[in-house]
Amino acid sequence: MALSLSWSQSKEEGADSFSLFVGNEDFVVLTRADGSAVLSIQMLTVQPDAKPKGCAGCNRKIKDRYLLKALDKYWHEDCLKCACCDCRLGEVGSTLYTKANLILCRRDYLRLFGVTGNCAACSKLIPAFEMVMRAKENVYHLDCFACQLCNQRLSRI
Repeated sequence: MALSLSWSQSKEEGADSFSLFVGNEDFVVLTRADGSAVLSIQMLTVQPDAKPKGCAGCNRKIKDRYLLKALDKYWHEDCLKCACCDCRLGEVGSTLYTKANLILCRRDYLRLFGVTGNCAACSKLIPAFEMVMRAKENVYHLDCFACQLCNQRLSRI
C-alpha cells in the first residue's frame, strides 16, 4: 500500500497517511506538534434573503449584518471568544487555537501549552505553534521530513 500526502486533522494521526493540514473553501486546520489545531476565522456578510443561521455559542439565530465561521460553525461576533481571557477572537486576528476542547487566542494558547514535542528525525524540541508533518505516531519539523533513502525533502502535493 502506497502512502500519500493527505489533508487530515490531527485526530487521524493513526491513519496510514501523512498529514499536514486540513483545508476546504471554508476553513483551514493546521495540526501542531502537540496534537492541537489552529483554525482560521472567516467573517461573512449575511445575505438579506438568507435564512438566519444558528449561533454555536448562544444557540440564537444570527440576525446581524456579519457573522463569523470557525470550527465549521457559525457565530455572532460577540460569541466567539477565548476560553481564558474572554477576548473576541474575530477582533484579535484571523486565527483561533483549539486543544482539550478549549477555544483559545494565540497568546493564551502559548501561555498554557508553550513548547512541546520532539522531532523524530533530529530529536530537537518542536514549538507548539509550529506546523509539523506526521507519519503514523512520529512528528517532524517540516524541514526534517525527508526520504530516508535519498534524503530528499518531502513536501505537500
